[in-house]
Amino acid sequence: MAVPLIQQLRVGAYIIKQRLKGNERYPLVLMLEPLFRCNLACPGCGKIDYPDEILNRRLSVAECIEAAEESGAPIISIPGGEPLIHKEIDQIVEALIARKRFVYLCTNALLLEKKIGLFKPSQYLTFSIHLDGLEEEHDRAVDQKGVFKRAVRAIELARDKGFRVNVNCTLFNNAKAEEVAEFMDFARDLGVEGVTISPGYAYERAPDQEHFLNRRQTKELFRDLFRRGKGRQWRFSQSSLFLDFLAGNQSYHCTPWSNPTRNVFGWQRPCYLLNEGYAPSFKALMEETDWAGYGTGNYEKCADCMVHCGYEGTAVADTVKHPLKALGVALKGINTEGEMAPEIDLSKQRPAVFSFEDFVAEAAATPKPKSASSSTEAAE
Repeated sequence: MAVPLIQQLRVGAYIIKQRLKGNERYPLVLMLEPLFRCNLACPGCGKIDYPDEILNRRLSVAECIEAAEESGAPIISIPGGEPLIHKEIDQIVEALIARKRFVYLCTNALLLEKKIGLFKPSQYLTFSIHLDGLEEEHDRAVDQKGVFKRAVRAIELARDKGFRVNVNCTLFNNAKAEEVAEFMDFARDLGVEGVTISPGYAYERAPDQEHFLNRRQTKELFRDLFRRGKGRQWRFSQSSLFLDFLAGNQSYHCTPWSNPTRNVFGWQRPCYLLNEGYAPSFKALMEETDWAGYGTGNYEKCADCMVHCGYEGTAVADTVKHPLKALGVALKGINTEGEMAPEIDLSKQRPAVFSFEDFVAEAAATPKPKSASSSTEAAE
């Protein structure tokens, strides 16, 4: 596992503290989404399907700091959209680092070479760069040629300047284990800190609905991948038990509150992947959301989800509770043979509710709060 020791210790101490306080629900990672605007239009993405009046909205620096303080999460992931489009992204990152939060700035890297001078290397800052495979596969995934080469060039630049660099890879049902293994070799040789890897989530608004993995396909793909990875010294930025879960060896339920999302609308219910309304505060999100109504086995939209932002929190909590089990998986490797753990029963899940169009219409008609920043800055 490629997570630095200081981060492991801080997160472990944070979890123990929450348990001693008797808190059953607490965040591990704040998904801080300061804008939806992006300079790519990936077919598998459902995060940018908004009218311009919404795409032009931004969270202010003050709102981002407030969200960090409100949630108290030790790790803050800044996705988007493309966060490097935000004119104040350097101020946001600097303020969060000053509060000793571990910041993962998620970027497609198209602007990173131009804007890297805005940032300083820190043990608290990681550039998490999107690569969905080698050149042909990645450029197809983002629907634009040349993006892979620019991203790799930016990775090399950030690495050479002393920044922590991570690769974020999403897999779909056209992924082949042998090709993903070649990509993992490439990432290892590129010298990144690690790879965060996960199956894609079937966003209902994504233009391409044909290439999302179901749970069985996910488990078989990762078993095949990990089988090929034995002895190849790949570095993952994820817990050993989450990787074991991807290979079908753990029967986990997701913990959506472990990765709460704050964006230009408020606190998104119930998680980063699903948009079913917003809470006005973090406290309201945690206390008033019907958590039992979501998750695999509870809700049709969650049926095939095995994404890290839902299940990594479960795996990390299990690691703290059963450290010897996690150590055993880390030392022995992930089991890729034999029976898989029992699957979650889907027979009692409630049907999906589709309310996105109504929500967007209502949000577009609602005046933006005065404290929220806005910008018509073009996607560079």
